[in-house]
Amino acid sequence: MQADEFDYVIVGAGSAGCVLADRLTRDGRHRVLLLESGGSDARLWIKVPIGYAFNVGNPALNWGYRTQPDAELDGRVTPWPRGRVIGGSGSINAMAYVRGLPCDFDDWAAAGATGWGWDTVRSVYDRMETRHAPDATGRRTAQGSGPVWVSDLSEQMNPFSRTFLEAARDIDLPLSDDMNAEAGEGVTYYRSNVRRGRRWSSADAFLRTAKGRPNLKVITGAEAQRIERLNGQGNLLYYRHGGRDRTVRARREILVSAGAINTPKLLQLSGIGPAALLRSRGVPVVRDLPQVGCGLQDHLAVSYQFHATRPTLNAALGSMTGRLRAGLDYVLRRRGPLAVPVNQVGGFVRSAPDRAGPDVQLFCNPASYEMSPAGRPVLDREQGYLISAQPCRPTSRGAVRIASPDPGDAPLIEANSLATEGDRDAALRASRLLQRLAMAPSLRAVTRAAKLPDLTCLDDDGLMAAFRARASTVYHASCTCRMGHGPEDSVLDARLQVHGVPGLRVVDASAFPNVTSGNTNAPTMMLAMRAADLILQDAG
Repeated sequence: MQADEFDYVIVGAGSAGCVLADRLTRDGRHRVLLLESGGSDARLWIKVPIGYAFNVGNPALNWGYRTQPDAELDGRVTPWPRGRVIGGSGSINAMAYVRGLPCDFDDWAAAGATGWGWDTVRSVYDRMETRHAPDATGRRTAQGSGPVWVSDLSEQMNPFSRTFLEAARDIDLPLSDDMNAEAGEGVTYYRSNVRRGRRWSSADAFLRTAKGRPNLKVITGAEAQRIERLNGQGNLLYYRHGGRDRTVRARREILVSAGAINTPKLLQLSGIGPAALLRSRGVPVVRDLPQVGCGLQDHLAVSYQFHATRPTLNAALGSMTGRLRAGLDYVLRRRGPLAVPVNQVGGFVRSAPDRAGPDVQLFCNPASYEMSPAGRPVLDREQGYLISAQPCRPTSRGAVRIASPDPGDAPLIEANSLATEGDRDAALRASRLLQRLAMAPSLRAVTRAAKLPDLTCLDDDGLMAAFRARASTVYHASCTCRMGHGPEDSVLDARLQVHGVPGLRVVDASAFPNVTSGNTNAPTMMLAMRAADLILQDAG
């Protein structure tokens, strides 16, 4: 069978793949194929910012992965949502736009990702963003000219959210105007990937324009099976589409942007990975790379909820009348409760004054809810709110391993949470900080009661027991094909090329040497933006 041919084949139309598709087709010189296993992102609840609650629990948009039993989390098996749709996880996330702290990227460079320090990536962020926020007079202005829209929605946020800022001040946490500023420390209103009341994912920012170009072909519902090396003639990608097996040849490169779970899975299915694992699964070894799938990192957060004495989003959206009013406001003005993501207040803070820098990220939401059996949040009838904390820089590392040579089988995800003493100490410090916040006078004044367990009554043993029983992923899986010094400690070089496999790069969050301190969607788009520069440089 004659294989189709393209200069570049991109596997995955997620936050990174959409960036690559735009940047590599812009000058018209290269033919590019973009493959996506999911379908269109043209869905109401993807575009409506508050729809995050519906998207995560929708099996049509989510791979539905689950971890192996996690020993330090009481042996629990936890869901790990991963986007399966145009835009990837950036189409089902909570839209928080967080660059990360400067030290995150300096640590990348120190780990072997030369050229990825803060001074370099800051310029990429600046080029990528348009920041939409009120100026000194209160008039909303746009700063920058990049395709990624970063909006300050504080004026539309629920009035209760101001209480979180007052509580932070009560316990001497610094306040900030913008957690993406150079210093990065402080509690503030979150910036969001929202433009004119709609989610503004990588698909909106990059792919929407690129799809009109004749040198880009996009195929949805395409399941990547394996990659085959062709010495001196490019690489073949085998994929399944419409019930048929198909083949495409990349004359220059295959760019794998399938995410921190599916990228190592595809490499391992292709015989690129730990030799012992591949042999045990019946996969012929093409390149023994022990670090493929290893190094998995994620953020763990613990949340607590309280009943409030003042109106929260439960009042605005907890009744049919409230939902109708909010829906009408959204349809007519693209404003109101539906136009603002659920994460409203938070930031990077120190768990104790003696910490060298921010080591905890806070999330504060003016709503309380229960999870349905289908995985969707159902708002409480009473007013309520939620506070949550995650340690910023875990040191534990897990792994992703194929379960069999069948591409249809889900991989094994070993989160290995709290495996180090440092991570257990960090979990306790984050829990203590959250307890201090819950007991701040400004929050106590508007709290009727705690939803069990009552955070304010727990001692250190109770805090750790609650963390083990209740903490869960914040959907920041990364580092499974990380950049580094060489094959002994990594999968990729600093140009994102797979060690010893010409014509193959990885461009997504799996390439992070270490997880950044905060949400990973913005760093993933930044990484892809710079990756496109490197790819085009190498193409001459």
